[in-house]
Amino acid sequence: MADRIIPGFPPSPGEGVVDAYAYLGRAPCWLDTVSGEGWCTWYRSPDYDTSGEPCLTIWRMESDQWFRLRYSDGTEFFVDYLGSEIWCRWAQEATLEDVVPYLAGPILGFVLRLRGVFCLHSSAVAVNAQAIAFIGQAQAGKSSTAAAFAKLGYTALSDDIVALADCGNRFLAHPGYARLCLWPDVADILFGCLPRISPLGGISDWWDKRYVDLTANGRHFHTQPLPLAAIYFLDVRVGSPAAPRIEPFSAHDGLMHLVANTYMNYLLDSPMRASEFEILGRLISTVPVRRVIPHEDPVHLPALCEAVLADVATLVRRPGLSNTF
Repeated sequence: MADRIIPGFPPSPGEGVVDAYAYLGRAPCWLDTVSGEGWCTWYRSPDYDTSGEPCLTIWRMESDQWFRLRYSDGTEFFVDYLGSEIWCRWAQEATLEDVVPYLAGPILGFVLRLRGVFCLHSSAVAVNAQAIAFIGQAQAGKSSTAAAFAKLGYTALSDDIVALADCGNRFLAHPGYARLCLWPDVADILFGCLPRISPLGGISDWWDKRYVDLTANGRHFHTQPLPLAAIYFLDVRVGSPAAPRIEPFSAHDGLMHLVANTYMNYLLDSPMRASEFEILGRLISTVPVRRVIPHEDPVHLPALCEAVLADVATLVRRPGLSNTF
């Protein structure tokens, strides 16, 4: 529940249990009562802005009650250790639209990890009533691939972060934020003119991205969890005429790529990391992980989608999956 409408987040369908409260445009009232010594540095991003400041710094309250996350553009979040309260304030020149990508991505991911929910750094689409996830490094094309599927009429499930419910013999992929964020060149090829994430251009170059509203213009957003049927790792793009192509992974290579693509894994402590490895071991034994070599030219995205669909059709039915392809 939020104290104002958040762009891209659909309104609640009605009364029910509230998982978390979000207070936007303000800091918690107790903040001024905590001295600087009351916070200890928990994480500093290895990436720095042009002024030499870490892109993200996280402090933890000495009493272990709150986390404080500050981005170098001045946006700050305060999250309680249960992941039940989120407070946010931002620089005077910023807008709520500038803050939403933080809130819908890393902050939501942070809250989910605090609650013990396993998350992939991934985008996902629905194919034959099951979820197909795309993982890869930054700018590998996760959102672009999901958007290309949406362009073909498939229903998108999540962008950037996919929360998985561990059901023992299967994993359910949960829906996320009803938008897909794209770089301008890909947006122009797939959809033509799309609105900016921030109408004013944002306070970061990253905010030059455009977004696809998955609830408008006949597009569809899947609002219910789906069994995870396959994971596709998007490798380095190439200019070869043989691309796009899909190759199998060994169990070891698939596991290593999953380890590298869990969401906010740099924040895990030793017990959390041990638990994650146990989950990943079962995930790799339940869900096939495949390697995709995409073409470097985004005009080939529809061909990538067709290659994935053809590959999905060849996958052997796994235990726990409700449908065959």
